[in-house]
Amino acid sequence: MGCGLPLAILAAWVLSRWRFPGRPVLSALVHLPMVLPPVVTGWILLLLFGVRAPLGALLLDWFGVRLAFTTAGAALACGAMTFPIMVRSVRLGIEAIDPGLEQAARTLGAGRLDRLLTVTLPLAAPGIVVGAVVAFATCLGEFGAVITFAASIPGQTRTLPLAIFAALQVPGGEAAAARLAALAFALAMIGLLASEWLSRRLNRAVGR
Repeated sequence: MGCGLPLAILAAWVLSRWRFPGRPVLSALVHLPMVLPPVVTGWILLLLFGVRAPLGALLLDWFGVRLAFTTAGAALACGAMTFPIMVRSVRLGIEAIDPGLEQAARTLGAGRLDRLLTVTLPLAAPGIVVGAVVAFATCLGEFGAVITFAASIPGQTRTLPLAIFAALQVPGGEAAAARLAALAFALAMIGLLASEWLSRRLNRAVGR
């Protein structure tokens, strides 16, 4: 999340404010994890970041970093699945901004980066915060990409949905699964309510 949000903001800004050949293709690639089966996304991550994969081998040889079947790998899988959610939320926030405000800043001598930092991002703050909160809540329920790329290692990569699945595979594990499901429900509701509350507060703050 910490690394994904700045990238999501950058992608949303480029897709919202730049016009260039191939823009529809870039938009499709950014949003691809939303429509691909999560298992496919996890498999692609394995092809890229596995121990013997091109990027994975480079990270391991040069920096001693291993992603596949690790806690960091589970975070990467969750980040890949929720990246389109953040981009879409931030993009909607940017596109809701009156372009005249950015044009006014431009006539006053503000460069592209200045306009981004002083006008666009502050006004898009509701979309940025809501996208981050909803993406975090979505991470708590990610299953397919995580189990494919990071497996279900107790104490390392076993997330809440993986723990529910594991409990259901054990005879008499329904009670434990029910408790974990209740926890997942509570966390999801807290995340959604927090996003609604933050959205209202920030929209009032920016005058919407």
